[in-house]
Amino acid sequence: MTLQEQKMFGLGWPEILLILGVVIIIFGPKRIPELGGALGKTLRGFKEELQTQDVDSSEVVDVDLEESDSAARKK
Repeated sequence: MTLQEQKMFGLGWPEILLILGVVIIIFGPKRIPELGGALGKTLRGFKEELQTQDVDSSEVVDVDLEESDSAARKK
């Protein structure tokens, strides 16, 4: 492993630990699980919306293709 592969988002482990320490100090250890749960629900909802949007957009493409096929058959 190179040094670049060991860094996450361009941050080394000391920086990540410092950020985690600041988060614990600001929010407290009791509030962090609540924040994690809220973040998880938010990400799940976002993911579901993206999947729903993909299905909706594929339905639109299917409808457009069917309309163009029927228009081509009429000509």
